[in-house]
Formats: sequence, structure tokens, C-alpha cells
Amino acid sequence: MSRWNWWSRRSQVERVDIYTRQSLYVLLWMFTLLFVVGAGPDSADHQAAGVALVVGALLLSAAATLVLRDVMELHPALGPIPWHSIGPFLGLAGLCVVGFLFLPGDLRTGGAGVVWGCLGWALGGLRDRRALGLLMVVLLFLPLLGKVEWYSAAYGLIAGGVIVFTVRTSLWLIGVVRDLDRARGAQAALAVAEERLRFSRDLHDVMGRRLSAIAVKSELAATLADRSDPGAAAQMLEVRGVAHEAMREARELARGYRTTDLVQELEGSRSLLESAGISVELAVDEVPAGWHEAAAWVVREAVTNVLRHSAATAVAIRYAGSELAVVNDGVVERGSGGGSGLAGLRERLAPLGAGLTVTGSDSSFSVVATLPGRGPSGPA
Repeated sequence: MSRWNWWSRRSQVERVDIYTRQSLYVLLWMFTLLFVVGAGPDSADHQAAGVALVVGALLLSAAATLVLRDVMELHPALGPIPWHSIGPFLGLAGLCVVGFLFLPGDLRTGGAGVVWGCLGWALGGLRDRRALGLLMVVLLFLPLLGKVEWYSAAYGLIAGGVIVFTVRTSLWLIGVVRDLDRARGAQAALAVAEERLRFSRDLHDVMGRRLSAIAVKSELAATLADRSDPGAAAQMLEVRGVAHEAMREARELARGYRTTDLVQELEGSRSLLESAGISVELAVDEVPAGWHEAAAWVVREAVTNVLRHSAATAVAIRYAGSELAVVNDGVVERGSGGGSGLAGLRERLAPLGAGLTVTGSDSSFSVVATLPGRGPSGPA
């Protein structure tokens, strides 16, 4: 049960990694076992030689396992080659080749096969071309130590190529799985960042508009109070209403329920601008239903900029020819006309296929949104 819990706590990537590594280890030892067992019939007549073959095969396979581990840790890098394990392994392989040459018959063939298999599985994952080329040459000629026939060399080359291909493909698979896992993590982080950006834009839309309204109405109430005008109390009540509305929208925004309605946005903008002494012209009856929410974003941001950054006396909000324009006769403060609000609005409109153009002169300032077709949520 504890082993199962250990496995169940592993991620999918870790499971693939463990499965692939253990499979390569098993294949290395399986090849050693096959060659040793294949030489078994001669072991009965030459017991000492059979024991030598088994001992040499075990030592060489253990060293090959350590090399395979280091090669898997190195992949996919080209270097540095882990000579601290490969050096002793190659030395032991050379001693085994010399020793196995003195074995009789099938024992010599089995010994050559053990060295051949350990070299292929342990070093097949190296990406250095010189090391790989030298390995293929060794795998070509090593089987000739067991049987001096031409097909032994052909077998060594073909089967050795299959072993190298298996090792390299397995390590490539581990790399792909790791890359996909990192990509998934990056995608999740990007989704979080996009959601934070969306929240910050919506918060800017809500609080910027409401705070501008509170500032305008508070200033008007203060002016009326200085004149002892009883209308000051009514203006402060409106300020309280705007504050409550801002809190409600902030809560809806935090819960993800908030939607933007064009009609309400236009009426709120008209009321707010007129409270600031700015005349308003509205001509937006033909905005397609699919573009209502995006148009509301544009109206909200443009009107907020008028209140915060201009000295306008008149604002016109018109829609014609797939273009929604918010034009005022004020002069935008230097350095603030293309602020982060308009930049964020442009980024929000772009995925919907809409564009935003901002132009200004000494006598006017306009924000024009191009809303092609029926809109992302309109009828086809």
C-alpha cells in the first residue's frame, strides 16, 4: 500500500520519467541475461569459465547502469561527457573483452554479446556525434569476436542501431513531456496574468468613472454650499449614491458577474457630463447589438478622460459607418491623452476585431472605435 501511495503522489510527468528510465534499465539487464543464458550449455563443461562470464557480466552491467543514469541526466545537452563514470566503464569493458577472448565456444560469443549490449544501452543516448560514430563502429565489429562471420557484423550494426534509436527516442520522449509540462505551467501562469490584467482594466473602468463622478459632484456641492444654496444637500446625496453604486460594481467585479450595458452607460455619461456643465449630443441608436458591450467600454473610458484631463464644454457621441466617435472641444493635458486607460481599451478591443484611434488638435480631441460587422456576439 505504501508503494502505491508513493506512486499515486507522483505527477504524470514524473510517472512518465520513472517508467521510461526503469524501462531502459530493464532492457540493459535483459540483454545481459539473454546472452548469459544463451551461453549456458557450455557452462556445464567449463564451470570456471561460466562463473567468470557471469561475474564479468554482472560487474559490467552494473557499471553500464551507472553510465546510463549519467547519460540520461545529461540529455538533451551535448556535453560535458560524464567521464567520471564512462572512463571506468570503458576500462572494465576492455578488460572484459580481453578476458572473454580466452573463453571457449558459446561462452566467448555470450561474453562478446554482453559487452556489445552494455555499450549500446549505456552510451546510445550520447548526442556527441564523434562519440556516437565511434560507438557504431565498435558495435559493428565487436560481434566478430564471438563468431567470425560477415552476418555477425551486419547483426551488430543493425541491432546496435535499433538499440541506439530506442535509447535516444526514449530520452527524446522524456524531454518532450517535460517541455509540455513547462508549457502547461507557463500557460496557466499566463492565464492568471491575463485575468489579473482583465481585472485591473475593469477596476480602472469602474473606479475611474465613479471617482470622477464623485469628484465633480463634490466640487459642485462645495460651490453650492459656499453660496448657501440648498441644492448642495441634493448633490451630496447624489455623491453618496455614486459611492454606493461604485461599491456594488466593485463587488460584482470581484465575483465576475459584472456586465456592461450601453444604454445605462450612455445615460450615466449624459448625467455626469451635464452635472459638470458640459453639453452632450447623443446619436448612437444604430450600434449593432453585438457591439453594445464594447461600445460601452469606449464611452466609459472616453467620458472618464474628458472629465479628468480636458476643459471641454461640449461632447458628441456618434455612431456612423461602423465607427463610434466620442469627440470633445477641450484640450487634453499634455502627456495624458493616450494614457494607460486608452492603451488598455485598445488591447481589449483588438481580440474582438475592433480598432481604436485617438486624435487631437488645438480645438478638439476624439476617440474613434471601429466596430466592423455585427459584432462578436451579434447575429451571423
